[in-house]
Amino acid sequence: MPQGIHDVELNLPIGAVWQFVSIVENWVPLVPGYISHEVINERRVAWTFTGDIGIMKKTISLQVDITEWTPPTEVRFTLTGISGNFTGHGYFQAKALGEARTKMTGCLDITAHGVKGPMINSILKSNLPKTTRELVEAIAKRINKITFK
Repeated sequence: MPQGIHDVELNLPIGAVWQFVSIVENWVPLVPGYISHEVINERRVAWTFTGDIGIMKKTISLQVDITEWTPPTEVRFTLTGISGNFTGHGYFQAKALGEARTKMTGCLDITAHGVKGPMINSILKSNLPKTTRELVEAIAKRINKITFK
């Protein structure tokens, strides 16, 4: 399964990190290639972005379903393809490293299915770590920007 995991350390209390990542609308627009999203309810969002599939760019729509909220340490979600045959899951975890320091870890795991699945998965294996890193770094930057205004 193609997967990306990345962590960052923030000079912020765990509560500030939780306040941001616990609201799906805060981080869904930060995915690389973001086009749009639609909130279906507090636990479900439809998410559209452009992904690199080899030398082509493809518009991908996924349904994000929050499966677990564990304040202030974890948000878990599943991903289901709307415009393609994809499944996956992910999470954001926060670990207090002190009163004002937090380690945040993000994970994305996406698998393509069907006839083109093996080809797309080989591309995802190389692209997903970079996408995950960019998403986690963008979240960290946005949390810092909001917190230190």
